This record gives sequence, C-alpha cells and structure tokens, in this order.
Amino acid sequence: MVSQGERRAATVHAIETSARRLFETRGFTATTIDDIGAKAGVAKGAVYHHFSSKEEIFTRVLEKVQEELATAQLATPEKTARDPLDLIAAGVLRYLLAISEPGIKQILLIDGPVVLGWEKWRAIDMHYFGALTKAALANALAQEPAAKDIETVAHLLMGAIMEAALVCSTAANPRKSARELSATLRVMLQGFKTKS
Repeated sequence: MVSQGERRAATVHAIETSARRLFETRGFTATTIDDIGAKAGVAKGAVYHHFSSKEEIFTRVLEKVQEELATAQLATPEKTARDPLDLIAAGVLRYLLAISEPGIKQILLIDGPVVLGWEKWRAIDMHYFGALTKAALANALAQEPAAKDIETVAHLLMGAIMEAALVCSTAANPRKSARELSATLRVMLQGFKTKS
C-alpha cells in the first residue's frame, strides 16, 4: 500500500519533471500552471496544493539543474589529468558543454536571471559552484595562499566562466568555443600560479 507521503512525493516529482520539460522547450513565460498540471497528469489545484506559484516551481527546477551540473563535476574526474589546473579546465569544459544544451541554456541563462532576479540567481549559482571553485583553486594553487586570495580568484574565475557560458550558448559551434575557452582559462590560471 502506498503511503500519503509517497503519493505526495510522486506528485511533486511529476510536477517538477513536467515543468522542467516545459521550461526547457517553451521557456518560463510561455508555460502555464495549466500546462504543467496537464503534462504531470494532475489538476491545476493539485499543482497549487504543492507550490504557491509558477516561480516557486521554476526555482526548484533551476536548483535541480544546478545541483545536477555540480554533481557531474564531482562525479567525472579526469582519469588522465594529474595537474589540478587540468582538472579545473576539464571541469569548465564539461560545464560549458552542458550549459550550451538548449534546455539547460533556457533555464539557467535565459529565464533564470529574469524570473529570479540577478541577486537570487547568482546566490543559487554561488551555492552550487562557489564552494567547488574555491576548493579546486585551493588545490591548484598548492602554496596555500591566504583565504582572501582564494576568494578573490574564485570570484574572478566564476565571472570568467559565466562569460564563457554566455559566449558558448550563442556560438555557431558551441563545442569548439567550449574547448577554446576552457584551454585559454587553463593558461590564465597557470599565469596566476607562477606569480603567486
């Protein structure tokens, strides 16, 4: 027998999964609560029972996408890379390739800042990638610079990666752009390492 909690979890999962597909293909503005409910196989009232607004659903979907991308960074270490800077460049390449996918680009780069506002959107990005970036930099910059230095470089690196994501997402050949940008970022980090 299925419990009330299991039914609730299944309904929430169906709503989030359906919403994600719609947000990826139609975008936030063109997706309605009615669309989400219909695709999830539940009534509009059931959607509102679990979520107060379409924005709340979108926020959950965006956070799930961010979590998946961050988890992929941890789960896919480069087997051949020994240099921490190579690991960072490989991770950036994976991120740029993922963010160039139309559905992920729609949610994270096009709708995310507009729907959530820049500050909330950035806070979510920092939550998922800020700690990863700082840890990777601390590992790469083996001379253990002061925490302030890691913080500063992490902000610069994350800004560079976001700009690279925007370039890749609009490039005629996103894969080529991602390879070039991640390789150049690797060179930039090497320059910082030799000066630290």
